[in-house]
Amino acid sequence: MEFRESLPTEETARKLLNDYFHSRELGFVGESRYKIVFPGDGQFIPPSGVFLIVENEKVAVGCGGIRHIESGGESEVWFEIKHLWVDPAARGLGLGGALLDELESRAKSFGATDCVLDTNSSLREAAGLYRSRGYKEIEPYNDNPNATTWYRKSFARREF
Repeated sequence: MEFRESLPTEETARKLLNDYFHSRELGFVGESRYKIVFPGDGQFIPPSGVFLIVENEKVAVGCGGIRHIESGGESEVWFEIKHLWVDPAARGLGLGGALLDELESRAKSFGATDCVLDTNSSLREAAGLYRSRGYKEIEPYNDNPNATTWYRKSFARREF
């Protein structure tokens, strides 16, 4: 498994994001239709963020990114995890957890004190992954219409 930096508009990233959004539309739970918003490149340029493609045996099988966002406090630096996805055919190999670990590592290297993310209740496996990696459920930090649950992980090991 390898991680390759990309921009969301790069061809392989765009294909993976299309697959991700299509899978979200099919399993979406919410009051309205799933709202697709393709990420712009500008938020995923180091050190403000990064977008990664996961390759397994030289085949692109997943993606995800981090981007700096406004935090909840003066001494906090938040990075948001976005579009973490692994193709269903490649699940069960630990790639999602490895990608999450890599994104957290990159966020820390950019100065993050915390990572946050939002998800939908239909993504039970994703929620399990986040909780197993130390993410705690928090109040909404954004107004994402697709989200039903918000999580935060502090790297400073303090309670919030």
